[in-house]
Order: sequence, then structure tokens, then C-alpha cells
Amino acid sequence: MTRAEKDYLGRVAAIGCVLCKRLGYGETPAEIHHVREGQGMAQRAENWLAVPLCPEHHRGKTGIHGNRMALKQVKADEVDLLAWTIEELNS
Repeated sequence: MTRAEKDYLGRVAAIGCVLCKRLGYGETPAEIHHVREGQGMAQRAENWLAVPLCPEHHRGKTGIHGNRMALKQVKADEVDLLAWTIEELNS
């Protein structure tokens, strides 16, 4: 991982969970999720395709690696999460 990628991922994590914000929960600490929409199962996404998610929305049962209920609530997919992340970075 390059220095630029580390810096970028730090900025992404500092945003807080983008899904919590959309659900009206406010700011919550986040961990990095790599967007894999449209990629094969064994392939890892680039660090530039990362979104900040809280532990529940990342690894929890309602999260992106669970049954995705939180995504269904806001009618979104991983690409939407990435777009919201980019908006936050540019605001």
C-alpha cells in the first residue's frame, strides 16, 4: 500500500459510517469496506474504492457482509455508498 493510499483511507475512515448518516443515526466510528460490486469473489478491490462503515453495517447481521437489511432500508447498493463517500470527501 502506498503512502497516498494510506492517507486516503485515513480520510475515508474519518468521515464516519456513511450508512448511519443516511439512516439518521449521526456520526459513528467507521472501519474501511472495499467496494466489490461487479468483481469476482476472489478479487480484492482497489483501496481507492473504499467506503466507511461502522462495525454493524460492515460485518454485522444487518450490514454489507450480512443480510444487507440496512442497505435495503435506504434502497442503496455499494456503488451508492461509494458515491456518498466521494460527496463527503469533497464537501
